[in-house]
Amino acid sequence: MHRLGSTAMTPKHRASTAAVVFRPRHSSKRLRHTLLHTFVVAMAATTGFSLVYLQTTVQQIEGAFTVRDISSLVAPPPPPPPADPDDPLAGMDVNILIMGSDARDGENASLGGLANLGGMRADATMIMHISADRNRVELLAIPRDMRVKIPDCYTFEGERIRGWTTKFNVAFANGGRYGDIAEAAACAVNTATQFTGIEFDHFLVMDFAGFRHMVDAIGGVPMCIPQDVYSRKAKLDLKAGPQVLDGITALAWARARTGSGLGDGSDLHRIKRQQVLLEAMMRKTIAMNLLTDTGALTGFMREVANSLTLDEQLGDVGYLGGLAFSLRNLDTNNIYFATVPWKSAADGTGDILPTPAAQTMFDKLVRDLPLDPDYVPPSAPDPAPSPSPTQAPKPVKTRPGDPLPEPEPEPSAPVDRSDEVQEDIFSACT
Repeated sequence: MHRLGSTAMTPKHRASTAAVVFRPRHSSKRLRHTLLHTFVVAMAATTGFSLVYLQTTVQQIEGAFTVRDISSLVAPPPPPPPADPDDPLAGMDVNILIMGSDARDGENASLGGLANLGGMRADATMIMHISADRNRVELLAIPRDMRVKIPDCYTFEGERIRGWTTKFNVAFANGGRYGDIAEAAACAVNTATQFTGIEFDHFLVMDFAGFRHMVDAIGGVPMCIPQDVYSRKAKLDLKAGPQVLDGITALAWARARTGSGLGDGSDLHRIKRQQVLLEAMMRKTIAMNLLTDTGALTGFMREVANSLTLDEQLGDVGYLGGLAFSLRNLDTNNIYFATVPWKSAADGTGDILPTPAAQTMFDKLVRDLPLDPDYVPPSAPDPAPSPSPTQAPKPVKTRPGDPLPEPEPEPSAPVDRSDEVQEDIFSACT
């Protein structure tokens, strides 16, 4: 049997093969193959010899060098400047539900008083909307006494916590009945979404201590106090006029409801004070370039990190830094504060109800439209002129001894303008 690949040949095969080998018409082809093979071998030999010779020569030259490492004796080069962080949600608007917790654990007990007060509550709630073009920031406060339908909420173990119609701030307490601040935040987010129709990208919960440390981290907040304020319960005593509030005083100013110089003592009047305070904080933060200086922002966040509870994405320093940096060109005049429009329930409960204007506001945020009726979009920058041959710089001829041309000036570092913000705020007191 003949197998595939076998070299055995029958006489007939040998005869036919011999006939093929000796046909004159193939002799020139075999000759060309032989010459080509010889040429390839010669080239390979020559190339191999050249490589060996070159390697030997390189080794001889390298061996003749005097090589010393002086890296330990010279100053290291300056590190390259850090790259600008990327905007994680570029081209998209961002909605963050910000909640102030009145939990009374640890440092919060001394700041909030009544350390034995059980449960947790949302002392303040705001919707922060960042426009897709990063030219606007809106902060819409939801009054704690706003009557809403709280949906059923769930614990991480799957237990259902039934909801009902009541004041908005009960949602945080209802979800956090077992002491888990994340479950409290989840219930508040679900309630806010059902109430407004806004889908939230992130949440942030800050306690008393966090607010205090945030104010102290920026060196206090400049404020114009319209009249003398005294509240024994809040331990607050301020004279009318320009003031720089430290962390403890700013917290008391934001929380106080009863006393002289505090309006009617309602939560709605307190919201107005909180918004004025937050606006001053944001103006100073932007003027200090915290949004453009990643190192300074990281240090600032380190001061308040222990007092913040955030979702996983917002809790990533790189993500948060990129989002903050995307607001570096924000005009502080385009930071707009508002409160959900309301009317009294007039039923003895102390509840308030949203007006039709509230839904208009919610719809604008969903569609990324400005809440400020006087908002004017920033004008687009003029396009850079196209280069032309006539604009090309002419070479400068120099002679030996001539002074060297002045180097191009380096871009200047961002200037801290927080003093200008303080002067502007204080000027309103005169």
